[in-house]
Amino acid sequence: MSFLFPAMESSPLALPLTQIDARAKLAGLMVYLIAVATTPARGSGKAFVGYALVLFVPLAASRLPVAMILLRAAAVIPFCASFALLTWWSAGAALALVIIEKSFLSALAAVMVMAGTPLPEMARALRWFKMPAMLVLVLQFLYRYLWVTAGQARRMQMAARSRAGLGWRSGFRSAAGSLGVLFARSSERAEGIHHAMLSRGFTGTFPALVPSRFTTKDAAFLAVLLALILAAALAARF
Repeated sequence: MSFLFPAMESSPLALPLTQIDARAKLAGLMVYLIAVATTPARGSGKAFVGYALVLFVPLAASRLPVAMILLRAAAVIPFCASFALLTWWSAGAALALVIIEKSFLSALAAVMVMAGTPLPEMARALRWFKMPAMLVLVLQFLYRYLWVTAGQARRMQMAARSRAGLGWRSGFRSAAGSLGVLFARSSERAEGIHHAMLSRGFTGTFPALVPSRFTTKDAAFLAVLLALILAAALAARF
């Protein structure tokens, strides 16, 4: 999980990413993704330079690990490479490159927002944008239970390393058996967490410890971001 979303839970990052309301970041992300996806291939070079600057300026100003963020965003390239190869074969290399650029920039924007926004704040922003409450709740539980599974896997890995000296065949059989044990233990622990939440009066929503406020700073951030996105999108038309 930490490979995908670094510092998601709590992160003492610098300005400007983490001190902006999650609703402003989510709205800006949606507009950014739509703008990138709808940019025409012809004349898209200037637009993509502008889209990249929109991301790299706040990324450089924050304390996020730039190299790791870029690496996580680049994880989408193998998945879109097959479509790019088909496009290269049918429509040329220029359009294939556009597909890869759009995929990378979209993934980079999403990873940046998720890395600089705690999950409870993102969930409240999704609820504010009228996403179904059940879907938001499922996402929250999925995230938390994946962390439970990851923690259990790390403990089992440390236990396996303490028993070093096994051959590769024995190690393979041990890993195959450990996979079933991992999910069994994780399921048991997740059930315990669920009962603990019910005993503490969980009613279907996670209470907000700090009320969210949409300030003038958030409005100014969103306005500047939308203006920059619009400028980059218009660069492809002229």
